[in-house]
Amino acid sequence: MKKILISSIALSTLLFSISCETEFDTDVNDIVVSQGSANFSKYVALGNSLTSGYRDNALYIDGQNESYPNMLASQMMLAGGGMFKQPLMPNNSGGFTNLPGFAGKFVLSVVNGALSPGPTAAGAALDNISGGGPYQNMGVPGAKSFHLGAAGYGNAAGLANGAANPYFVRFASSANASVIGDAVSQAPTFFSLWIGNNDVLSYATSGGIGVDQKGNLNPATYGSNDITDPAVLASVISSYVNALSANGAKGVLANIPNITTIPFFTRVPAKPIAGLTDVQVGQLNAAYAQYNGGLGQARAGGLLSEAEYQQRLIKFTAGVANGAVIKDKDLTNLSALQIPSFRQTTSKDLILLTTSSVLQQGGGTSTQLDDQYVLTEKEAAKVAVATAAYNAAIKSIAESKGLAFVDANAKMAQLSGASGIQYDGVKYSATFVTGGTFSLDGVHLTGRGYALIANEFIKEINLKYGSTLPSVNVNSFSGVTFP
Repeated sequence: MKKILISSIALSTLLFSISCETEFDTDVNDIVVSQGSANFSKYVALGNSLTSGYRDNALYIDGQNESYPNMLASQMMLAGGGMFKQPLMPNNSGGFTNLPGFAGKFVLSVVNGALSPGPTAAGAALDNISGGGPYQNMGVPGAKSFHLGAAGYGNAAGLANGAANPYFVRFASSANASVIGDAVSQAPTFFSLWIGNNDVLSYATSGGIGVDQKGNLNPATYGSNDITDPAVLASVISSYVNALSANGAKGVLANIPNITTIPFFTRVPAKPIAGLTDVQVGQLNAAYAQYNGGLGQARAGGLLSEAEYQQRLIKFTAGVANGAVIKDKDLTNLSALQIPSFRQTTSKDLILLTTSSVLQQGGGTSTQLDDQYVLTEKEAAKVAVATAAYNAAIKSIAESKGLAFVDANAKMAQLSGASGIQYDGVKYSATFVTGGTFSLDGVHLTGRGYALIANEFIKEINLKYGSTLPSVNVNSFSGVTFP
């Protein structure tokens, strides 16, 4: 992942305390902790990276210990809950030295007077800890909804062709095991299932390099960045719930946050080219004069509508924020006229967090941004449609099965709003680094962010099953570590 530079003034805008009354979701003063109609004696958590405790672009021990299921389990123990074991990584760096693309966690360092998140070296080779299982935290980073039911997803022999996941390889009970199979074999009395983010997130974080798979019900044909058909997601989640609850186990499902609530898609402004001098503006506009002229000819020839002509014109202005010049594959193909598919970003495009270093090197002006650096308006719309369909299905399944339901999407929207969330005198927001809740990868949460989510799970579990689990103290967990 590209380095992300942050102005050193961020040091002065760290998480701050404000004067307000303590806000707890569950005030347990003078209340006996109980399980209500639930049974927490064997709690198993299933999901992806958000369940595992992944953060800072890696899975490592400190993050796992602050996973939301581990927090839930600690509160469940107060109401008769049993042991909760996690497949802990062997170090606090994360990554795998013998696998490409798995570096260690991101850390902040000061580079040229600015804070810069960058990866550390991987901590160790891929290990196998299946002998210490079974494990109750079955969150598998990178897993999509249909992966949890795939036999052999933990078979090391499948790593080379993408049929297996190294994080499940570490603790799968056998080469042919599936995540759901290993979970059901533990006969859980209570379960949480938060899955579906990656079914659309990989498309979004790749800048829309993938396909909207609506109507394709065969996941075997999907590319790694394709959007999962909502019918597939609904079918597999329903089957998981049926298997987990077959012997009377109760549980809780959570929905999928919109990508516009996380800093990976909001940190970089949609119009990031600012501070241009009159000389620079003149040079840039002269450089694109021939391109603009070609567009005019295409419009005159009936090859472009007036709306697309205006959309594709490149014009920079001094004293204002300008859109970055990008390559947009969804524009009318004018390659026969040797006219490329360029336009400038608008407020409806999402520039990825990892694009910041490219912009700092002059990208988006004389050099156009490639597809993987921007999620365009049309691509973002595909993500929004899929997310809405996923969330409708997840809520419907929870209701039809009589399970608790966590509206994680609403919570993330609240966190990303102007007011953020206040907890016991501290304000939290979705602001990158300084908001306290998102880790250095801009997608996954910090310990404090996961604690806020854990309290949402606790609140909904209590409401559904009449339990009185106490909320966790958000402020006691970790945020971003500064050098």
